[in-house]
Amino acid sequence: MTRFRVFAIVALAVGFLLAYFVWATQANPTSSYRFKLGLDLAGGTELVYKADMSQTQPSEQGDALSALREVIDRRVNLFGVAEPLVQTDQASALSGTTEDRLIVDLPGVTDINAAIAALGQTPTLEFKLATTTTVGTTTQVGFITTGLTGRYLSSAALQFGSGATAGLSAPQVLINFNSDGAKLFEKITSENIGQTLAIFLDGQPISTPVIKEAIPGGQATISGNFTATQARDLVKNLNFGALPIPISLESSSAVGPTLGSAAINAGVMAGLIGFAIIALFMILWYRFPGFIAAIALAEYLTFMLAIIKIVPITLTASGIAGLIISLGMAVDANVLIFERTKEELREGKTPREAVHIGFHRAWTAIRDGHLTMIISGIILFWLGTSIVQGFALVFVLGTLFSFVSAVTLSRIFLLAIVPEDGGGAWKFLLGSGIKNI
Repeated sequence: MTRFRVFAIVALAVGFLLAYFVWATQANPTSSYRFKLGLDLAGGTELVYKADMSQTQPSEQGDALSALREVIDRRVNLFGVAEPLVQTDQASALSGTTEDRLIVDLPGVTDINAAIAALGQTPTLEFKLATTTTVGTTTQVGFITTGLTGRYLSSAALQFGSGATAGLSAPQVLINFNSDGAKLFEKITSENIGQTLAIFLDGQPISTPVIKEAIPGGQATISGNFTATQARDLVKNLNFGALPIPISLESSSAVGPTLGSAAINAGVMAGLIGFAIIALFMILWYRFPGFIAAIALAEYLTFMLAIIKIVPITLTASGIAGLIISLGMAVDANVLIFERTKEELREGKTPREAVHIGFHRAWTAIRDGHLTMIISGIILFWLGTSIVQGFALVFVLGTLFSFVSAVTLSRIFLLAIVPEDGGGAWKFLLGSGIKNI
C-alpha cells in the first residue's frame, strides 16, 4: 500500500504543477505556450486557390503541389501572420473531375483584400523553348514547356549590365537554381544550342535570350526591359518564392474575432458543464470510486491541455469537441472497472482484492474499446478534411491519455486508500446505485 501512496502523491503533485503551468502560461500575454487558436476561434481570413495542373506532367503533379504549398507557406510567414496554416486539398468540380486546391488560413488577418494582394504578388516563373511552325507563307512562333520553373529556384539577386543605350547600365536579375534545377538547366541548354529559351513571368515573356552554349552551374540572367525599381521588386518577389504552377483565387471568407470569441466561450462552457455532470454522476452512482474517477479525469484534462500547449496543437472548435468526447471514453473505462469490482465484492472478496481483480477483468474490454476508437480516429485524420483532421488529432490523443487515466491513475488512487480488509462501510463505499451493492 505504501508504494501506491507514494505514486498517488507524485501523481497529484504532477497534476497540480501541470494545472499551474496551464493557468500561468495562459494568463501571461507574452508566453510562447499560450493556446494556438485556429481560424474559427481566433478570427481571420481563409483563401482558397485553384492550382492549374494543365501544363504539369501527371507524374510530377504531387511534387509540384508540395512545392507550391512550401512557397506559399514561406510567403505567408514573411507576411507576418501568426500561426498561418497552408494546406493542399482535392475537391470535386462541377464537371465531375477533381481540382487541386490550396487553402490558406490567416488567423488575425481580417482585411481580405490585403491578404489577397500580399499573396498575389508572388510570380510564376517559367522557362520555355521557342518553336516555329510554317503554314504556307506564314511562320507562327510558339513556346513549349521545359519543366524548368520557379519550383527549382534557390535565390535571386540584382546586378547591372550593359544596356542598349551606350554609357548606361541596364538592371538585370541573376537567378540561381537548386541542384535539381541546375542539372535540368544544363540539360536544356546543352540540347538546344542556337534555340531561344524564353523566360516567362506570370504567363508573359519578359526575356527571350538565345542559347549560345551549355550553361553548367545552375545560374541564369533575366535581362528584360526593367527599371531599377521593377528589377528590385522582381528580386524580392522571386526570393519570397516563385510559384511552380499558376494559381487562381476561387473563394475567400472572413471570420470575425467576435464569432471566434463566442466559439471559445461556448466550447469552454460545454467542457465545464460536461465535466461537472460526468463527475456528479460518477460520485452519486459509484460513490468513492466515482470520486476517485473524477480526480483522475481532472488530471487527464490538465495533462491534455498541457500537451496541446507544449506540442503545440492548433486548437479549433472541432478539436474542442474531440477533447470533450474523449472524456466519455475515460468514463466508460471507469464504469467497466467499477462494475467488475462490484461483482467481486458480491462474491465475498475483500475490498482491496476486489479492486485488483476488477481492474484485471476489465482490462481486455478497455483495451479493445480504446484501440477501435484510436483506429477510427487515425482513419478520420488520414482521409478527412482539415476540419475533420482537427477533431481526429485531439480525439486520438485524448483517447490515448484517457486510457492511461482510467487504467493507471484510477488504480493508483484506489489502491493507495482501499484497505486489505474492510467492513460494511467499505462495501457501501465501493458499491453503486441506490442499494448497498
